[in-house]
Amino acid sequence: MKMLAEDIKNGNFKTAYLFCGEEAYLRNQYKNRLAQALCDPSDTMNFSRFEGKNIIPAEVISLADTLPFFAERRLILIEDSGFFKNKCDELADYLPKMPDTTCIIFVETEADKRNRLYKAVQKQGRVIEFQTQDERTLMKWILGTLKKENKKITESTLQLFLERTGIDMENISTELEKLLSYTEGRDVITSQDVNDICTVQTTGQIFEMIRALAEKNQKKALDLYYDLLSLKEPPMRILFLIARQFNQLLLVKSLAAKGYDKAAIASRAKIAPFVAGRCMAQARSFTTDQLKTAVQDCVQAEEDVKTGKITDTLSVELLIMKYSK
Repeated sequence: MKMLAEDIKNGNFKTAYLFCGEEAYLRNQYKNRLAQALCDPSDTMNFSRFEGKNIIPAEVISLADTLPFFAERRLILIEDSGFFKNKCDELADYLPKMPDTTCIIFVETEADKRNRLYKAVQKQGRVIEFQTQDERTLMKWILGTLKKENKKITESTLQLFLERTGIDMENISTELEKLLSYTEGRDVITSQDVNDICTVQTTGQIFEMIRALAEKNQKKALDLYYDLLSLKEPPMRILFLIARQFNQLLLVKSLAAKGYDKAAIASRAKIAPFVAGRCMAQARSFTTDQLKTAVQDCVQAEEDVKTGKITDTLSVELLIMKYSK
């Protein structure tokens, strides 16, 4: 990302760029910055965009070979093509021969590093992978945004905010806008503001559901389940998330028993440190055997649904009732 920022600052551009990785917010931000630096997106004579799995490489090559019209360069933006998961030998062979008056920006969620086109872009241009950001980076970003708006927030309130939003930057940005509008006229954001206005993500509700199970609060656990159903969340996805949470708790409990601290557990479990801290606290509410049994019960519930022994909605409800007795 630093080299990309240098390219934009100096106006010294490569002929090809690949933006990939899980963090969609950063992908889109840098895509727009680079595109605007290369060419005016409203210049339909020199800017072209392709999207989806049915892109014809020959059309892209024909366009790339065309000299820009009264402009310094031609820009081609290709999004979600699948070229970097499957293959596109035509473009892989073409990139080394492409005129330097053309720049192609590829934007993909997933990319196989063994792919020929991936290697061609890596050789001819730049590959920038946008990974999910860690807790420290997210906090710094949020605090920077709040500072521009002359807002203050305590560390505990910021933690609460991240617990509700999750670590997806697009969602954080949306919830931050809501929070800023809600607190207009005040310079301090409180925990009550976060609770009042910020939407809890599905994964956050699953976490609360598991907490309710640990506390044997059956009403709260079922209420959370019915809330998810009312939001059109499929029961089998809810079951998958419950199983994933129990699996995560089992892993965290095992690592904690071996003496690993929060940072090490976060690294090994591939979760944010603040999530690791919450999981460590929650895992203490269950024994290792209880967590293993819960994971097995989730697998059995899925099997019962697939074999037609029970409906998907009822299978999850029975699982919740069993663990909240």
